[in-house]
Amino acid sequence: MSGGVDSAVAAARAVDAGHEVVGVHLALSRMPGTLRTGSRGCCTIEDSMDAQRAANVLGIPYYVWDFSERFKADVVDDFIAEYSAGRTPNPCMRCNERIKFAALLEKALALGFDAVATGHYASIVTDAAGNKELHRASAWAKDQSYVLGVLTAEQLEHAYFPLGDTPSKDLVRAEAARRGLSVAQKPDSHDICFISDGDTKGWLAERVGTATGDVVDRTGAVVGSHEGAHAFTVGQRRGLHLGTPAPDGRPRFVLEVRPKDNTVVVGPKEALAIGEIAGSRFTWAGEPPSDASTPFECEVQIRAHADPVPAVAVVTGGELVVTPQHPLDGVAPGQTAVVYVGTRVLGQCTIDRTVSAVPVDA
Repeated sequence: MSGGVDSAVAAARAVDAGHEVVGVHLALSRMPGTLRTGSRGCCTIEDSMDAQRAANVLGIPYYVWDFSERFKADVVDDFIAEYSAGRTPNPCMRCNERIKFAALLEKALALGFDAVATGHYASIVTDAAGNKELHRASAWAKDQSYVLGVLTAEQLEHAYFPLGDTPSKDLVRAEAARRGLSVAQKPDSHDICFISDGDTKGWLAERVGTATGDVVDRTGAVVGSHEGAHAFTVGQRRGLHLGTPAPDGRPRFVLEVRPKDNTVVVGPKEALAIGEIAGSRFTWAGEPPSDASTPFECEVQIRAHADPVPAVAVVTGGELVVTPQHPLDGVAPGQTAVVYVGTRVLGQCTIDRTVSAVPVDA
């Protein structure tokens, strides 16, 4: 129970369904002041109190479990390492993968519980052979299956998403109000919870340090300088401070970050178009394809709120390689590509490399 309206209503529905429900709030920091508060955070002291009030209304036991050390190692330190390596990580994906459906689920199963229920908007469907499949929620506008794409077949066997069939968030808020839950109108959380002031660049600079490096164009010509490659991400336009304008006078964008030589590559917006993505760290959400080494049609989604794009995927050379029918815009290594077949989440990969759809001399 995060302290938000979704998890509170999910718990209520689990109680109504006849399950023996215990509310658990995750303490993810030994210094809660470093986490965001109010509408911009989750898992703060304020949220813990909101979760306890909801549990009291529902009449269920409530506990706070300390996962701060695991969160620091598996989410915060991973975030720093990924940026240091020139990648753009998604900490919410890592939290689902390594905390909520790994550390939390492991402890729950060890204590004799059957499943972890959350307020995510997604659905679990059982196929004809009895296998669990992860599907989009009925309300695509609120669908959160993307951030659950990291779940494995074993984890799906012990996951429960009571809100998956709910047509809209407004209905969840109305239900919370009817149940007397004080979080009925609490704003949604967003952004990175462990960066309290929202200044990702400054936060990383304190932990990674600064070092002057070159900003180059696609030909390798130096067009500016920077104080740390970790402060940049693919697709960024602002904050480049280039001393040499583009020949055509048009804005330039970050195309690549090279931490090994502390270099940032910039170029025209058109060069952000990506014609292929690939990653060696891939998993299947449920039963894998019968023959993933043969190219198969699918859809790929590269951000939580991005539209899915028709694509062809194949596992070759130890990588999941995805070729979209239309170029993807501004994809960065470190992001997660989630592969769908219809409404089903088939699997995901952390993007290791991208191939531009625009030649260097274009």
